[in-house]
Amino acid sequence: MEITENTGHPRRWAILGVLVISLLVVVLDSTILNVTLRTLADPVHGLGASQGELEWAINSYTLVFAGLLFSFGVLGDRTGRKRFLLIGLAVFGLGSLLSAYAQSPAQLIAARALMGVGGAAIMPVTLSIISNVFDPRERARAIGVWSGAVGLAVAIGPILGGVLLERYWWGAVFLINVPVVLVGLVLVGALVPESRDPRPGRVDVLGVLLSVVGLVALSYGIIDGGEHGFGRPVVWASIAGGLAVLAWFIVHERRSDHPSLDVTLFRVPRFAAPVAMIGLIFFAAMGVMFFSSFYLQLVRGYSPLQTGLLFLPFALAQLFFAPRSAAMVRRYGGKAVSAVGLSLSVIGLGTFAFIGADTPIWVVGIAFFVQGAGMANVMPPAMESIMSSLPREKAGVGSAVSNTIRQVSAALGVAVLGSVLAAVYRGEIGAATEALPAGARDAADESITGAYAAAGRLGADGPALIDAANTAFVHAMHWAGALSAVVAALGILVVLRWLPGRPPRPEVTRVTAGEPELAATS
Repeated sequence: MEITENTGHPRRWAILGVLVISLLVVVLDSTILNVTLRTLADPVHGLGASQGELEWAINSYTLVFAGLLFSFGVLGDRTGRKRFLLIGLAVFGLGSLLSAYAQSPAQLIAARALMGVGGAAIMPVTLSIISNVFDPRERARAIGVWSGAVGLAVAIGPILGGVLLERYWWGAVFLINVPVVLVGLVLVGALVPESRDPRPGRVDVLGVLLSVVGLVALSYGIIDGGEHGFGRPVVWASIAGGLAVLAWFIVHERRSDHPSLDVTLFRVPRFAAPVAMIGLIFFAAMGVMFFSSFYLQLVRGYSPLQTGLLFLPFALAQLFFAPRSAAMVRRYGGKAVSAVGLSLSVIGLGTFAFIGADTPIWVVGIAFFVQGAGMANVMPPAMESIMSSLPREKAGVGSAVSNTIRQVSAALGVAVLGSVLAAVYRGEIGAATEALPAGARDAADESITGAYAAAGRLGADGPALIDAANTAFVHAMHWAGALSAVVAALGILVVLRWLPGRPPRPEVTRVTAGEPELAATS
């Protein structure tokens, strides 16, 4: 007699714990470096890195990570997800070790790029494995835990970095990854089953190359434009070239009989709407996290550790609400939960349009908490909608697309909101720097960090310059905060127009005795 059984792996919850550990090191590293930049610039206690070298220490990781996410998700599905996860952990651990003991900024930049290769192999296959080992009835809950781990790691990174810098040398922020990776390798090898697409077909080599080249070129243009301005031809050449290559990729995928990505999926609202929603919310959120760090450390004068602790409300909101989001979706539907989550995010992000230099700090903490609660109720229904629109054996496609959109949107958010911040700041600070010596004026006009550095050399005139820089920065932050809220609000329109109201009932697999439960090999 046929009976309805749970088709999930017997050790699925232990496997989820291992995957969360693997994911934590990747996401932590994307934020932990921010609190280390001042130390790295010190020629005695750091590497004496210039401002440009510090920017590339961050961006070499982001560019490689974003450029390889899509192709690595696809290749993981084809060649074996467990194998790819083990390789990714090993590469990430090696990159972390090399970063910790880098002797020059150039070595650090190269080691960070290697970490990006490992991270790009780890992140997409974690979600693919979750989709493979969990029954559809439990998958939403598992994805909620996964999403909560992402949000928690984003906020923990600055806190952990501040703690390590108070006790050890700067390399500790990278070296801490190594023991975690070693534990992850042992647990993945012991617990995680191997799985892959049972009908892999031929590898779309041209498609993989086009996706990598296009995403790297586009990401480079976005990030470099945000750092140095969009007025240079090389920036627009990179952006235009990246878009052209991605357009070629789409044309190639539509014509190929063995595509890496079925582009017709974007005609399906259950797939396309949450992808757009993820892009918009990460554009807005990562841009705000970028400029809020400068606000807290410079305008308000908090240390790196104190700044990290002020992000804790965001982490706590993620930790509390993300695991409960799946139950909310079952009760009210993905459209309602996503719309409420995005609305909360708009409120949290929009608060920065009204925060001043003397605003009580608890107001900032509440804004971070509301933003975290909102994002906790956006990501789980979005990821569940994406993954449920694809068969299990194609899980890597959904994972790769969503994570690539997340990374590219985050880079674009930092670039665009950073450019708005810089432009308004320069317009506001100009009157206060006209009488300064040329070197001090140029530094103060460039950024608030430059103004603080110039003020240290001006003696009695320094405090006046700092006050002017703080006022200009806060005014610029208001514009950037308002723009971030508008972008997040566009996500609400996407949800209301295209996201289905109620998820379909999960398909329950009927199995008979002796029939395998998963299309996977142990």
